[in-house]
Amino acid sequence: MSYTGPDFDPPRPRRSPLRRPLTVALAALVPGALLGWGVYAAVGGPRDEGGADRAAGVRTPPVPSSSAPAASGDDAKEPAGGSGSTAATPTAPAASTATASPGRRTPSPSAPAASGPLKGKVVVIDPGHNPGNFRYPSEINRKVDIGTNWKECDTTGTSTNAGYAEAAFTLDVAHRLRDLLTRQGATVRLTQDGDRPYGPCVDERARIGNEAKADAAVSIHADGSGAGNRGFHVILPGAVHAGAADTRPIVAPSRDLGTRIAGHFVRATGSAPSNYVGGGTGLVTRTDLGGLNLSQVPKVFIECGNMRDSQDAALLTSGAWRQKAAQGISEGIVGFLRG
Repeated sequence: MSYTGPDFDPPRPRRSPLRRPLTVALAALVPGALLGWGVYAAVGGPRDEGGADRAAGVRTPPVPSSSAPAASGDDAKEPAGGSGSTAATPTAPAASTATASPGRRTPSPSAPAASGPLKGKVVVIDPGHNPGNFRYPSEINRKVDIGTNWKECDTTGTSTNAGYAEAAFTLDVAHRLRDLLTRQGATVRLTQDGDRPYGPCVDERARIGNEAKADAAVSIHADGSGAGNRGFHVILPGAVHAGAADTRPIVAPSRDLGTRIAGHFVRATGSAPSNYVGGGTGLVTRTDLGGLNLSQVPKVFIECGNMRDSQDAALLTSGAWRQKAAQGISEGIVGFLRG
């Protein structure tokens, strides 16, 4: 399967009309349970204003988060716990359609804002990885300081088994999200738009949000875990104070942002929270990601699904589903910014 454009949808098998009543009934029951959790987390749940419990790694009901590393949610996509994640091996993503321009080294300009409820708000969208990364192995493997340790500048990301690249997915969702937020009146900036040969490095991705004085920043990814691992998860910054990293001021607002995105993502997409990290909450706290450690503005990562699972891959390669994903992320951001 090859990626042919933002509205590409893989063919679906024809279904017998006799299966429709049963399918409708099941569709009404299963998402209904998830919707209750999503609405509670995004709208009805208590806002976490504290910070001591998060610094200690203690779960805060009713939306606890696991402090264990996600299987493949790193900004360097390093293997963790044998989950089948993608390391920093530079291989060509077969499905990438973006063209890198070696002469362009600056982040994409801000999208012009319209009048709306988010007028005056700045949102930075960080599409994970870069379609051209595989051409620059030495550059993307260069180590950068993330405060707690040194990590690779960037990686190629993962892909579906059929070759649809994570970098193509993240750019497509980022474009859809940018359009939705701009219509709400926000000023939107992308950290990259396939307009540079590789990267930016994880430290620069954080710096772009900081220099923009973003009111919210979201890094978009898709996971590369093992088959059977399904669902999305939102990665929150843990409390870090080391070197250039000091996340303490952003831990609480980032949790608020992430909780709202998780709740609205369930409602918009019908996808369940991850069944392999986060304890069913869809929330994971980490302190090993440069894009979060170096951020001075509220920021989260979202792993929208697992590209290595066939059922999740069918969603991630659907243009209609990607629009729903962008809608869910947008609604979470809007809810956060409007308070």
